[in-house]
Amino acid sequence: QVQLVESGGGLVQAGGSLRLSCVASGSIFSIDTMGWYRQAPGKGRELVAVISSSSPTYITDSVEGRITISRDNAKNTLSQQVNSLKPEDTAENYCEARTSDGIHGFDTWGRGSQVAVSS
Repeated sequence: QVQLVESGGGLVQAGGSLRLSCVASGSIFSIDTMGWYRQAPGKGRELVAVISSSSPTYITDSVEGRITISRDNAKNTLSQQVNSLKPEDTAENYCEARTSDGIHGFDTWGRGSQVAVSS
């Protein structure tokens, strides 16, 4: 059992920067990859980035060049830093962890953190 809690969301002006964090607890040693998703108003949930234990494996085009994701295994924390924020970055941001029992993989989700970018 893994639990995820996001933090760091808020209201930011366009052009600014924001850092989100996700703290994992529970069976953290079962976590394989972690990821960030976002869901804008009226839209579906979008995969933003995936990171292994050491480095990113996927970053979506909409934030490529503006985002830095990192994973601090000692602190059981996943982070994202987004620069040059745009109004279209407004979304609920979700942290995700993929866990494994050795045979199957399972996804665990945080409850989300709202990011609003004003123009």
